[in-house]
Amino acid sequence: MPQQQTALITGASVGIGHELARQFAQGGYNLILVARNEDKLRAVAEEMRTLGVQADYILADLAQPAAPLALFADLKNRSQTIDVLVNNAGFGALGDFHQLDPQRQLDMIQVNVTAVVELTHLFLQGMVARNIGGILNVASTAAFLPGPHMAIYYASKAFVLSFSEAIAEELRGTNIKVTALCPGPTESEFRTRAKMDDSPVFRSKWIPTMTAAQVAQAGYQAFKKGKRIIIPGMVNKLAVQSNRIAPRRAVTKVAGKINRSK
Repeated sequence: MPQQQTALITGASVGIGHELARQFAQGGYNLILVARNEDKLRAVAEEMRTLGVQADYILADLAQPAAPLALFADLKNRSQTIDVLVNNAGFGALGDFHQLDPQRQLDMIQVNVTAVVELTHLFLQGMVARNIGGILNVASTAAFLPGPHMAIYYASKAFVLSFSEAIAEELRGTNIKVTALCPGPTESEFRTRAKMDDSPVFRSKWIPTMTAAQVAQAGYQAFKKGKRIIIPGMVNKLAVQSNRIAPRRAVTKVAGKINRSK
């Protein structure tokens, strides 16, 4: 991998994003790291530099509609080429749709869906012109089924998965790779931010929780191989296959049960 290639990673300050930064750095990519928390982001950038790559960071809140274009303009002003875009930033919220704060749910759509679409469109133009590059979108096993008590989050990840598969097919025959990473329960700040610490998803002995490092490694390796979808963990793979063949109403009912708090 040429040293000059650069990966932009959103949500890079913690969890899967932090570990994806490590994977790309170890693969020889220079990094542009994006998140909201400057202290954590600076620390990750410093850590990545110890791996022998350049690592810069940009503060951005992707819940703000103007953020994706501002980020793109900033990098354009620096004459910075982005070879790989990693759309990792995202969050969830546990609760019934009609009871959750509507603005929080609209912010979720902005981060999980709208920013993904806008950033992909902005950076894909250059990749197509150069006929090289890649996009790694972080979806979820939630993308494969409806999610009562987390309706918007599940729907947003279903969008990311469908979107990723569609543009991957559009780019077939080019040197641009598109991968959707679909992890199951993962140890990260996501569960606390979504208020899911008491959720059966993270307490069930039948649903193993993976580390962010395991998920990131699986995602990076799949991306390098040009796979369109990667579901880390055998149990997660089996669960997704079961969801596909089981009656839709039954799958929705089970999802609702595992998303409930105690």
